[in-house]
Amino acid sequence: MPERPQPRPEIYVSTDVETDGPIPGENSMLSLGSVAFDAAGAEIASFAINFETLPGAKANPRTMEWWQSQAEAWAAARRDPVEPAAAMQRYLAWLDRLPGEPVFVAYPLLFDMMFVYWYLIRFCGRSPFSHSGIDIKTMAYAAMGSAAYRAAAKRNMPKEWKPPKNRHSHVAIEDAREQGLLFFNIRDALRDSVERAAAGQRAGRP
Repeated sequence: MPERPQPRPEIYVSTDVETDGPIPGENSMLSLGSVAFDAAGAEIASFAINFETLPGAKANPRTMEWWQSQAEAWAAARRDPVEPAAAMQRYLAWLDRLPGEPVFVAYPLLFDMMFVYWYLIRFCGRSPFSHSGIDIKTMAYAAMGSAAYRAAAKRNMPKEWKPPKNRHSHVAIEDAREQGLLFFNIRDALRDSVERAAAGQRAGRP
């Protein structure tokens, strides 16, 4: 019998987006940053791009009011914007060149993946991430054993989980890199917990 092809390794694509409102289509993605990590947590590639706003879309007033307090991040998100279809085609080509199967990672997953998925389907017709991804806050909720999901906020996470430069700048590529490092620290904590529990079970056997 012919040998089955070996599965491609997973590549964890930590992603952050900046937008001018809460929902894609009605509002626009302004900036996208993705950092690709191998299974060991080593950074292997990164991608950053800014977008022109969608034709016919309108910025959300409350979101724009918040942007007024983020002058540096706003300037970074508006530098050299690219037409959305061209931008997403570049992004898809970058994803396709990664040496493995891309896995979407975000904090929060719902917001970032909602925009990226919508833009990929709208302008490219497909998403290499399929329909799922990893939510970092949910991982933290599990690792912390929190009684309430809302308690698993970054401010309550153990200090050792947080990257050395733990500053959420609202510059997409910077936040994607920071959150990728947080993801691997939480993943390691979860694995350690599982290994300790398994060791305890083995020690308790007659």
